[in-house]
Amino acid sequence: MEYKFLNKINYPSDLKKFKVKDLNLIAKELRHKTIQSVSRTGGHLGAGLGVVELTIALHYVFDTPLDKLIWDVGHQSYPHKILTGRKDKIETIRQGGGLYGFVKRSESQYDTFGTAHSSTSISAGLGIKIAHDLQKKESNVVCVIGDGALSAGMAYEAMNNAGSMNKQLIIILNDNKMSIDKPVGAMSRYLSKLLSSKSYITIRSLIKKISNKFPETFSKMMHRTEEFSKGFITGGTLFEELGFFYLGPIDGHNFNDLIPILQNIKSSKLNKPIFLHTITKKGKGYLPAEKSDDKFHGVNKFDVISGSPLSKSNSKSYSQIFGETLASEASKDDRIVAVTAAMASGTGLNFFAKEFPKRFFDVGIAEQHAVTMCAGLATEGYKPFAAIYSTFLQRAYDQIVHDVAIQKLPVRFAIDRAGQVGADGPTHAGSFDIAYLTCLPNFIVMAAGDEKELIKMIKTSLLIEDRPSSFRFPRGNCKGLDISEELKPLEIGRGRIIKEGNNIALLNFGARLSICEDTAYNLSKKGFEITLVDARFAKPLDTNLLDKILDNHEFVFTIEEGSIGGFGSIVLDYIHNKRKKSTLCKTHNIIFPDIFVDHDTPENQYKKIGMDAQSIERKILSISLKKEIHLHEIYNQ
Repeated sequence: MEYKFLNKINYPSDLKKFKVKDLNLIAKELRHKTIQSVSRTGGHLGAGLGVVELTIALHYVFDTPLDKLIWDVGHQSYPHKILTGRKDKIETIRQGGGLYGFVKRSESQYDTFGTAHSSTSISAGLGIKIAHDLQKKESNVVCVIGDGALSAGMAYEAMNNAGSMNKQLIIILNDNKMSIDKPVGAMSRYLSKLLSSKSYITIRSLIKKISNKFPETFSKMMHRTEEFSKGFITGGTLFEELGFFYLGPIDGHNFNDLIPILQNIKSSKLNKPIFLHTITKKGKGYLPAEKSDDKFHGVNKFDVISGSPLSKSNSKSYSQIFGETLASEASKDDRIVAVTAAMASGTGLNFFAKEFPKRFFDVGIAEQHAVTMCAGLATEGYKPFAAIYSTFLQRAYDQIVHDVAIQKLPVRFAIDRAGQVGADGPTHAGSFDIAYLTCLPNFIVMAAGDEKELIKMIKTSLLIEDRPSSFRFPRGNCKGLDISEELKPLEIGRGRIIKEGNNIALLNFGARLSICEDTAYNLSKKGFEITLVDARFAKPLDTNLLDKILDNHEFVFTIEEGSIGGFGSIVLDYIHNKRKKSTLCKTHNIIFPDIFVDHDTPENQYKKIGMDAQSIERKILSISLKKEIHLHEIYNQ
């Protein structure tokens, strides 16, 4: 496709040179550019397609980057990136060294606030607006938040606070779940334009000013009349009750609606926040996305014509194994319930939901609520599984501590996306759950080395009824092991020796197991006798097995996909503070470095941080042989 308009647009200032009648053609080209780019890189497509017109309208009307634009979550920011100086780099999105798949402040001055977890935009926007007022800056702050993100408590906390302040913070609801029907047609558009116009705002202000000149009873009557009139026309809303000037709903794909309303909002001088409700269609303009159940929320590389992925894996994902196994166990135990926070398919619970819809609960983007709801279920004898990504579980840490751990309630935490997650980068990596759970009393903490171990840990957690437990598993596909055999639960706190040698031992905790197996194999070819242990449990630690290793090896290396303070730290604590005998063995921890790891392929990420097989091998050799070993030396031996 030849980009007649888009080729002339590098920044929003270029966009403003066109007439409103040209914007539909610009939207067509921008949508095409977005589809073509994501088809080659993979990424979040549906959300971006749904806000093409809204993105153009916002940059057309407002003076970004002086006016601040915040995209909640950032899934929908690809069209924004194309219009703000990154058009030629858009096909590097989510690639190593390329554009980030979400919003990142260091990437562009047009990226006002870094977003990747949802429901943060209103809080950040209010903070920015307060700062601007203190500095006497005449600028607008616009927060674009989706209907899904609006389900989170943090969004309502922010709106409650914003509604109590005399500040014109602008919030735009990108509602892509409602259809545009007759009530949202011409009459609604007319009322929205009227209510956002200067004349109506002036009338409201005038009524308030006049009412102040009359006795209190008359003043109250006029105020009630004005509020009743508006309520009669538009209907009362929650947002009005929270202190917002509510507009909408309007068609978020119609420039004839968007432009004049946004212009009215920009020029208004209200001493209260404004809430504009727009209706959009996720995946708009691309038929395969519109027909897809998830509207192409997140996709791998795909064929543009058919919408089909270019590559498929024959092996199941860890999430799928989890969901299928839990559903199987639920068929035998009607006390099993599953809870997730807007990640039913992502965590594999769509399998469970299909089989047991009455025992499945998707609470929306509300991780805090999900955890405490599970705690409540546990008090009544149910066996709740909270299936939440590691990075999102961080949002419910107080609830984990206060509502679950202190009360020793048997909530089972199924922690998906453990470790590095590739293209989604540091905001979605599961780096800290080992550390933030093992430090809590009353917790059992497990990590699966492969799909068989995951199945065993699910079954093990079902037997733990006197305290909380967790098991973590990575993003991606399994090794393809034969799981047709009946797998039994594990003995609590018992690890396993996979390969027994002497002198050097590798203590693995979690999904680096296959990499440790490769490392052990490579070292064995060089004459080393390596012991490989799958710890399985970080808490309780298998101290009997650890004692055996410490007494019979000169070097021990712990390996885990997590930060300092996790499994390796627990091992060192045992050696130095709890072990009754002296330890001559030298122990080294291989963990995530003290940095946030940039997006790339998982393989490249682990190579960069020294946790691929070659890097682990090099570290072991350099320490055990007491000299610096370079890779070419290792592979030329």
